Amino acid sequence: MAQCVQSVQEFIQDSFVPLVAALCSEEAERLTRKNNLGFSELVKPFCRLTSEVHMRDPNNQLHVIKNLKIAVNNIITHSPQPGGIRKLLNDVVSVSQPAEGLVTNVITAGDYDLNISDRSVKASVPWYNNWKDTLMELNTSTFYSATTPWFESYRESFLQSMPASDHEFLNHYVACMLVVSSGEPEPVEQFLKLSQEQHRIQHSSEYAYPKWFIPNTLKYYVLLHDVSAGEEQRADSVYEEMKQRYGTQGCYLLKINSRGSNRGADEQIPDPWSQYLQKNSIQNQESYDDGPYTVISNKNADHLISDGLDNDIQVDGLSNNFKAHPLQLDHLSDTSSSFDGTDYIKTTSSLHESKKTSSGTPHGACLTLTDHDRIRQFIQEFTFRGLLPHIEKTIRQLNDQLISRKGLSRSLFSATKKWFSGSKVPEKSINELKNTSGLLYPPEAPELQIRKMADLCFLVQHYELAYSCYHTAKKDFLNDQAMLYAAGALEMAAVSAFLQPGAPRPYPAHYMDTAIQTYRDICKNMVLAERCVLLSAEILKSQSKYSDAAALLIRLTSEDSDLRSALLLEQAAHCFINMKSPMVRKFAFHMILAGHRYSKAGQKKHALRCYCQAMQVYKGKGWSLAEDHINFTIGRQSFTLRQLDNAVSAFRHILINDSKQPAAQQGTFLREYLYVYKNVTQLSPDGPLPQLPLPYINNSATRVFFGHDRRPAEGEKQAATHISLDQEYDCESSHQWKELEEQVVAVVNKGIIPSNFQPTQYCLNSYSDNSKFPLAVVEEPVTVEVAFRNPLKVPLLLTDLSLLWKFQSKDFSAKHNGATKELACGNDMIGAEVIAEFLINSEETKMARLKLFPHQTGELHVLGVVYNLGTIQGTMMLDGIDPSIGLQAGKLVYNGMSVRGRQDLEIQGPRLNNTKEEKTSIKYGPDRRLDPIITEEMPLLEVFFINFPTGLLCGEIRKAYVEFVNVSKCPLTALKVVSKHPEFFTFGGNTAVLTPLSPSASENCSAYKTVVTDSTSVCTALMSSASSVNFGLGTGSQPEVIHVPLPDSVLLPGASIQLPMWLHGPDEEGVHEINFLFYYESIKKHSKMCHRVLRHTAVICTSRSLNVRATVCRSNALEDEGKGDNMLVFVDVENINTSEAGVKEFHIVQVSSNSKHWKLQKAVNLSEDKDYKLASRERGKLCFKAVRCKNSGENYTFADIVFGNEQIISSASPCADFFFRSLSSELKRTHAQSNMFQGAAKQSFDEAVRLIQKCSEVDLNIVVLWKAYVVEDNKQLILEGQHHVVLHTVGKEAFSFPQKQGFKKILGNSDWEDLEQESSEMVLLKFFRPENTSLPTRPTPEQLSNLIKTSLHYPESFNHSFHQKSLCLVPVTLLLSNCSEADVDVIIDLRHKTTSPEALEIHGSFTWLGQTQYKLQLKSQEVYSLQLKACFVRTGVYNLGTHRVFAKLADQVTLFETSQQNSMPALIIISNI
Repeated sequence: MAQCVQSVQEFIQDSFVPLVAALCSEEAERLTRKNNLGFSELVKPFCRLTSEVHMRDPNNQLHVIKNLKIAVNNIITHSPQPGGIRKLLNDVVSVSQPAEGLVTNVITAGDYDLNISDRSVKASVPWYNNWKDTLMELNTSTFYSATTPWFESYRESFLQSMPASDHEFLNHYVACMLVVSSGEPEPVEQFLKLSQEQHRIQHSSEYAYPKWFIPNTLKYYVLLHDVSAGEEQRADSVYEEMKQRYGTQGCYLLKINSRGSNRGADEQIPDPWSQYLQKNSIQNQESYDDGPYTVISNKNADHLISDGLDNDIQVDGLSNNFKAHPLQLDHLSDTSSSFDGTDYIKTTSSLHESKKTSSGTPHGACLTLTDHDRIRQFIQEFTFRGLLPHIEKTIRQLNDQLISRKGLSRSLFSATKKWFSGSKVPEKSINELKNTSGLLYPPEAPELQIRKMADLCFLVQHYELAYSCYHTAKKDFLNDQAMLYAAGALEMAAVSAFLQPGAPRPYPAHYMDTAIQTYRDICKNMVLAERCVLLSAEILKSQSKYSDAAALLIRLTSEDSDLRSALLLEQAAHCFINMKSPMVRKFAFHMILAGHRYSKAGQKKHALRCYCQAMQVYKGKGWSLAEDHINFTIGRQSFTLRQLDNAVSAFRHILINDSKQPAAQQGTFLREYLYVYKNVTQLSPDGPLPQLPLPYINNSATRVFFGHDRRPAEGEKQAATHISLDQEYDCESSHQWKELEEQVVAVVNKGIIPSNFQPTQYCLNSYSDNSKFPLAVVEEPVTVEVAFRNPLKVPLLLTDLSLLWKFQSKDFSAKHNGATKELACGNDMIGAEVIAEFLINSEETKMARLKLFPHQTGELHVLGVVYNLGTIQGTMMLDGIDPSIGLQAGKLVYNGMSVRGRQDLEIQGPRLNNTKEEKTSIKYGPDRRLDPIITEEMPLLEVFFINFPTGLLCGEIRKAYVEFVNVSKCPLTALKVVSKHPEFFTFGGNTAVLTPLSPSASENCSAYKTVVTDSTSVCTALMSSASSVNFGLGTGSQPEVIHVPLPDSVLLPGASIQLPMWLHGPDEEGVHEINFLFYYESIKKHSKMCHRVLRHTAVICTSRSLNVRATVCRSNALEDEGKGDNMLVFVDVENINTSEAGVKEFHIVQVSSNSKHWKLQKAVNLSEDKDYKLASRERGKLCFKAVRCKNSGENYTFADIVFGNEQIISSASPCADFFFRSLSSELKRTHAQSNMFQGAAKQSFDEAVRLIQKCSEVDLNIVVLWKAYVVEDNKQLILEGQHHVVLHTVGKEAFSFPQKQGFKKILGNSDWEDLEQESSEMVLLKFFRPENTSLPTRPTPEQLSNLIKTSLHYPESFNHSFHQKSLCLVPVTLLLSNCSEADVDVIIDLRHKTTSPEALEIHGSFTWLGQTQYKLQLKSQEVYSLQLKACFVRTGVYNLGTHRVFAKLADQVTLFETSQQNSMPALIIISNI
């Protein structure tokens, strides 16, 4: 139980005091009324004796009485009604609330002194940290103090208001004061009348109330004299007459009103009456109707907030407000003034009126301190001389009667010893006894005399004698089975045993248990049972038996009285927290039960307090359902008490936590919240919009998009993908777009990226760089995507949803910004889109896209969203509301009730982690995605692709069209497109001559520029030339940035233009994503935004077509024409198509070469049918002769070898475009690889090695043009395409697409393709360590063989008559060609002999005649002819290639041997004639 002001002994003694009746004449009552007091009220503060009193017991032993108190009451002849008692007790509890700001409830736990009444709680107090801390602090608590004054007031009023009963005499009147004024004409006669009146009341049968202790009641005559108005002599004379008539001990002259009422208050007289008068006693109440106590709250509240708590549940705001010890036994800490609510109305106003009169008007205004002393002296005289002697005499008489009647020994003391020492008769259990509670004893029955004597002894604190009498009476009553009497005796015997000084015997708790059970179950008297519980619980508490006390208190909770149950449950909760090992959860649980019963009893403030105290235990422990219940109830109770802010925050807490409640319950919470919230907003309709808790907004997921939504595809038109809110963010892709934009900006700005360059970001999210203010264009929408999440299981309906913004107008075009004006509204500045209805289903995350339309330049700040929060329409009634309240309220709630509010968008920037200070602290950078700068008008480009394919064959050429539309009011210029794959597309050459005409509608028309050829030119090449500058690939330019050929380079507002675009299928099969970035500028230069970009991602799926491999090797023949430099080109073409695309066969229609130095001359092995077809998996081999070009300069020479009737002009678009673009990509790729592998070693090249290497390099590019016949939908289509092979080195095989390293050198190409499809486990993992060593100074044999090219010219067969001449001499010419760019010293050694026996056997032996060694110097590219003679001695086949050639550069010392074409022997046949 809670800490009480009185000790248990004081409490019990004050609960049972001698009762004295007061009967006053009208004149006497008038005298006391001068002080706004009745006579009984006048003496009440002075009824406790300040000194000890002595009396003698029946054995003539002196007995000391300490701190005796008497009660003086007016005689009321009707017993109080139960309804009146209930009303009184309700009022007493209701007006007794926790003190405001007073340090009354203190918990000392460990080192902490917790002031629970005050709002200031030490921040270090660990009550809220975790469960273990709470238990430990309570466990180590040295003292626990929490007062509940409402309980003490209730207990005192309850005990005072108990009606007198016949089975006990404790609240029967012992004496009666007869009070007469000295100012009456005949005071003595008035005394006589009053005495007769008292006698009539006591002994007449018409008055059953009040009850009197003994027939011979003590009458005490009091003469009241008004000092200020009366005659003192007359008063004295009357008093003398009274003394003679009634004796000096039976009368008293009381002088009062020493100060006249008309005199000013010269001195401050204390008012000891106020504390007593506030406790309105039952004797002063009028009779009440026996109706229930009701609380009439605000008329609107009755519709929604029910008094029952069937659906109770609760909130964060409240929980945060009550930051006190979870066991705070106090009012809401944040509602210090809210308990004075104006909506709390009593059924009757008597209490309020009495309070008003008691507090508004002073009491005792005519009394001085001397009068106070006189009244105190009067009470003492009455007690010493009248009351106590009378009681002592009565006890003796009763004792004598009992002894004489029972024939017992002289004294009850000696008798009790016999009774207790003798054998005991076992008492029957309460269940065995018959229900004889209706048994009544006559007043003179000896059993009642014993009880009467016991009660008298108890009232004068003679507890030992009282216990003996109670014990004796108990046995008699039990024998007679008079259960009501027995229970009363048991109750008082237990109390007497406890109060005996020195505690000779332990407290018999079982007596109390039996008494309570008897009162409750047999006698059905809950009032007496409650008194038993209140007394026993206090006694048990004083003995630290808190568990027993709690069990006792809980046992008496029942449905017949909510107020009693609430108070007892609350005290039980305090018992649990007072235990040695505090049971905090039980405390909280019983506080919840108490709060529920308080609410049912109409005690809303106490109910709210209980729930709030319990909440501090449950909060944050994961008991979400319990939290919901408590919060919901706190919300309801706060609303009923018009504490609307607390109600809103309570309901808010239920909604923002991840509730585990079922959908119906959550719907109830939401509707209650909306109703309460609406009431709050109606109080201040013009105030700022408050924050709404629902739905959740994921601030970091907020995305901002600048610009119009992209148009969908229309028929064959496909709009540029650009960027939209529907696309997922890809970090890698974003980086690629940024690189492309930087690339094109660098080209526009002559290779330098401006310092103020800011990459264009159309969509800002949590991954983008939001550190700078984004740029938006006036008249173009700003779309903000807000991520809403509904945590509830019921749908939420948001209506009139729009953005909340602030705008600051600025003119960026002016040189000096003038005064800026800030506007928070105004559609002429910013237009805002409003979403009429936005439904979020249960537990759904849904994006809302809200648009703003800026009409002026300036700075825009998006602050948040504003909307009406509501629920969808429903018909179910709210739980806990009586349907009889009326359907109108239900309709109001469920037919679309909504409240207006806002939520702010506050986005936290990224954590900074650059400097040491930022790393050691937590700092966040800015996030400015919601603060765009609105710039001047800019052009806006839209791009549409017409007939754009989604699938191509590798190398296929397809023609499409691109439409450029300027949808703004500004002309655009400098249109460029940049892509990482420039080899994929082209807009044609820079000159119209090079670009083919648009084809007709025929599907078989070629995308190439073609001319008809005659049949004679099949074997030879057709020449043409072109410069890379014509195709946008001049020196210093970046091939990725392509200028779009607009007419006059300007696209006017509203204008559109279609341009042809040729596409080239990538060489590798698969799905390719190709990014285009269109760049354009405004004609008018702006300070904020310099350019704009448009993105497009094309997805192309390519399938296999042809695989082209080519090898170049030097020809052995050195012809006379020109310099005799020629080569053989072998082209190997394989059809690797898998027929998935419906391709029937491929036709090789043309092979072209382009190079600055070489050209194809003719086809070597052309078949007669001149038609090269390749079916699936077929391979064809072509051989061509290549010769060096004459006077090529910087232009590329194109040579076309045609296998059909039409020549494709390879030097025109699109053939030359794709060639130059693929060449550029190839050079870029090889350049990157050489950088990777060679690095710094480049600089250490030996010049000689470099020159020798150059001899084996060849710059020849082969273009294979083909047609494919495709059957699709029973219709034959002809597809065209081209493959490029770049030949770098003599003798090294080149491919049309990049090769994977590894097995490909060993396996054939087809085998390699099959191998690629197998599991990736076969790929070898190689570890290597790159060595940073320079290239060797000695060239490789392959490079040496290409330094000097040699060729023997001789007759293939020679006839000689060996009979005529034995030696055969054959002339042989040795041609030497210097392939390098420098002078070369050459040594020819003819002494070399073949040592291999196989060679001798096959080729025979011969001898060179003449000079056997020659030393020559060949100039650059020089061809030298050396005449030799070979001598043969017999016929046979001979190999003339036995010579050795050594060469070195003229300025070098080292001599290298050039390995000749030994693999191709120079055979000669010598025949005999």
